Amino acid sequence: MLLIILRILYAFVCAGAIATFVTPASSGIGVQSPLIVREHPFATFVVLMLVTQSITLLDVFIRRKRIEVISSVYFGLLVGVLLSYLLIQALEPIIKGQPFESGVVMLTTLILPYLCISLVLQTRDDFRFVIPYVEFSRELKGGKPLVLDSSALIDGRIADMLETHILDSQLVVPKFVLHEVQEIADSSDKTRKTRGRRGLEVLSKLQTSPSVEVKMYDSDDNSRMTVDQRLVEVSRQLGGRLVTNDINLNKVATLQGIPVVNLNDVANALKPRYLPGERLKLKIIREGESAGQGVGYLDDGTMVVCEQTSHHIGKELDIIVTSVLQSSAGRMIFGRQVHATRPE
Repeated sequence: MLLIILRILYAFVCAGAIATFVTPASSGIGVQSPLIVREHPFATFVVLMLVTQSITLLDVFIRRKRIEVISSVYFGLLVGVLLSYLLIQALEPIIKGQPFESGVVMLTTLILPYLCISLVLQTRDDFRFVIPYVEFSRELKGGKPLVLDSSALIDGRIADMLETHILDSQLVVPKFVLHEVQEIADSSDKTRKTRGRRGLEVLSKLQTSPSVEVKMYDSDDNSRMTVDQRLVEVSRQLGGRLVTNDINLNKVATLQGIPVVNLNDVANALKPRYLPGERLKLKIIREGESAGQGVGYLDDGTMVVCEQTSHHIGKELDIIVTSVLQSSAGRMIFGRQVHATRPE
C-alpha cells in the first residue's frame, strides 16, 4: 500500500514539474523553454510523462531487488568518478591545450567508474565496510544458508540436528515449498495428510528454536519451472546449500553445481562403521529374500543380512561381517554366522 501511494505521488509530482516546464514563459508561470517545447507543449508533456512513468513500470516489473548490488554500483560509481577527477587534475598540466585533451577526459571518465563498479560487484562478499544505512558483510566460510525442500521438512531429522547445536547457518524455506507441504497436509489420502502435517509441525518447531534463524523466502513466481528446478534456482541465487533426502533432486542439483546436504548421507556418516572381519551380536528377525538368508537390525536401524541363518529366527547370534554396502538410501551389512569351535 505504501508503494502504491509513493508511485501516485511520484506521478503527480512529475505532472506538476513537467507542466511548469512546458508552460510558455509569457504567462509568467514557467521559465524560458526551448522553441520546440513552446511550439508543442502538449506533445512534450505527454512524451516526458511517458519517460518518467516508464521508470515506475520498470520498478514494478523488477520485483526482486538486491540492496547489496545497488550499493555496490553506487559505491563503485562514487569511487570511479572521484578517481577519474583526481587523475584528470593530475594530468591537466600535460594534456591542457593538446588536441587529445577532450579524448583523455572522456576515456578516463568512462573507464575508471566501470572498473570500480566491476571490482566492487565481484568482491563485495570479501570485505566489510559501512555506507550510510548500508552494510557490506563478509561472507564467512561455512555460513552459507541451508535451503530446505519439502522432503527435508517431512523427514523431520533437521529439527533433531538443531538440538545438537551443530548448525549455525540460516535456514531458508521458499514459500512454494510451504505451499507444497500444505497441499500434502490437505490431501484426502490419510498417509499423505499425516506426512504433510508432520512437515508443518517440524517447520513450526524450527521457527520457535532459539538456536537458528528460519527465513521464509518469497521467490519469483515461475510456474513454468518444476519445484525441483525452482529449488535449484533459489539455492543458486542465495549461494546456499540444498538440504534434501530426495535422491533425484540430489542428482539434479549436483549436476548443476549446487552443494547438497543429503540427510540420509549425514545419518549414514554418523552411524557406527563395521569393516569386513569385525564381529557383532545380532538377533535374527525374519527371513531374507534369498534362500537361507536371515535378516536382523542393529540399534541404529542398519539392516544386516546373514547367510544360512533363516532357521535361527528369534535367536541372537554371533555374526562376522563379510561386506558393507553404502549408498544414499542407507547402509546394508552382509555377514555370516560365527560357528563355535568344537573342543578337541
